[in-house]
Amino acid sequence: MKAVLRVLPLFLFSLACFHGVQATAQDWVRTGTNLGSQHIRLAAADFKPVGSDPQTPVLKNVFDTTLYNDLTSAGIFDMVSKSLAPQAMPGSPQELVAAQWSAQPANASMVAFGALSADNGRLVVYGWLMDATTAGSPPVLARQYNETASEDMARTVAHRFADDIISRLGGGIDGIAETKIYFVSNRTGSKEIWVMDYDGANQHAVTHLGTVSMSPRVSPDGSRVAFSSLGNQGWAIRMFSLDLGRVVSFPAGTAGGSNLSPAWSADGTKIAFSSARSGHPEIWAADAGGGNLHQMTSFGADVSPVWNPRTGTQLAFVSGRTGEPQIYVMDQDGANVQRMTDSGYAISPSWSSNGGMLAFSWNRKYGPGDPGGQDIYVMDVASKKWLQATHEAGNNDFPSWSPDGRHIVFQREINRRTQIWSMLSDGTEQHQLTFSGDNSMPNWSWK
Repeated sequence: MKAVLRVLPLFLFSLACFHGVQATAQDWVRTGTNLGSQHIRLAAADFKPVGSDPQTPVLKNVFDTTLYNDLTSAGIFDMVSKSLAPQAMPGSPQELVAAQWSAQPANASMVAFGALSADNGRLVVYGWLMDATTAGSPPVLARQYNETASEDMARTVAHRFADDIISRLGGGIDGIAETKIYFVSNRTGSKEIWVMDYDGANQHAVTHLGTVSMSPRVSPDGSRVAFSSLGNQGWAIRMFSLDLGRVVSFPAGTAGGSNLSPAWSADGTKIAFSSARSGHPEIWAADAGGGNLHQMTSFGADVSPVWNPRTGTQLAFVSGRTGEPQIYVMDQDGANVQRMTDSGYAISPSWSSNGGMLAFSWNRKYGPGDPGGQDIYVMDVASKKWLQATHEAGNNDFPSWSPDGRHIVFQREINRRTQIWSMLSDGTEQHQLTFSGDNSMPNWSWK
């Protein structure tokens, strides 16, 4: 018993140190990925219905639900739960009683509210954001929307208002409520490229090629998707025009050898990819039309390139040049190669929008006797400090950053089923987005 008592304080000290390290690690991640350390206490009132059009209650419910979920998912607010919020539905600044919202139990600092109506096939929404702690203060934000009345448009308008609020209160960084996630799904019988809203809604196929397609990467302007596809001559980089609704020519991606893992530069003028056309996997690059092809590496085991979106002059990639795959960074001319990971098995790098962070899949204990678990890690490029974002929940791979830098989407395999999940960049708030079939290799749109 005495021995236990002697060990217990040491255990508690170690546990406290561990949590202290975790807290410190999460602090630098939150600072470096725009999550911040302080959350604004925000309430989202149900919008006031106006008029007697039978569409109004349906559209209002879609709008209210979408707005609340978008603000909750933003990662920068302490949201007032609906159960704690006043039941009032102020439809204008004159109808808002700020003291109702700033008092307990809501204790809100800010309130989003407004009015919604459907009339003659039009959806009209007035939205405001006001400081609940200062009575009589002018609106922080005021918006009006007039669109075709439909449930899809009610979702879209809610996304827009949420993004306006997030931008205003989140340091001017655009919200992600109208962004898309591209991914691979086999739910139609073959592996095709699919797309969904950032929250998992509106999932539908982009390609219908009837073969195996992988690694979708949407262009910065959202007009094209580059991906790898298996054809008669092996793996090729193919290009799908979202404007034309069909595959378009990309000559650089069809030469001999396996051509895999395309990646766009932030200005949309270049595409890097892995190709074995020289006999071994190397990093190659071409312009967006498939011309000006040139080789970037020559070590014989380099794959999975991704451009630094901030500088446009650096790439991260995976190389087996020292044995097991590791994450490396280099300049676009192949100079200044740096190894970022020091051990294990590291793959699938993704660069944050500010160019300061890398996310990747890493099995740090890879080797004989290891069960083979992969987790998502986040690394500060300058210091090489890292944070483990997922913990012992299946095999996690193919992370992709959101354009605001606050979120990461990734694939998780559990019991031989693979689905797509999202989380905040510090590893919190993990949510499953897909449920039907097997879904993998997500890529978040640039905007």
